[in-house]
Amino acid sequence: MTEHPHDHDHDERDAEEFDTVVLTDDEGKDHEFLHLDTLELEGSTYFVLMPISEDESEDEDADEAIILKLGKDAEGGEMLLDIEDDEEWEKVADAWENLVESEEE
Repeated sequence: MTEHPHDHDHDERDAEEFDTVVLTDDEGKDHEFLHLDTLELEGSTYFVLMPISEDESEDEDADEAIILKLGKDAEGGEMLLDIEDDEEWEKVADAWENLVESEEE
């Protein structure tokens, strides 16, 4: 793997500004994300995460933030879940977009 100084500096700056979260998928593979924000909406907690791309040649779609809902597993432990309800996802995405816009002003 070839390291590019510019890319490395950018990654270092991002890592300092945001916490890193490691999530394990159903196949047991770990994926790193930057924790951009936490939203509280209608009694639920949502995490806004940005994938940390290890391979710069991946699709540009990898740079899109994802939103996951904080839930509980069968043992009562906390876990992040996909938002399966389209209406719920739209509400959370709109709330995050409004928050980002208000911070830019």
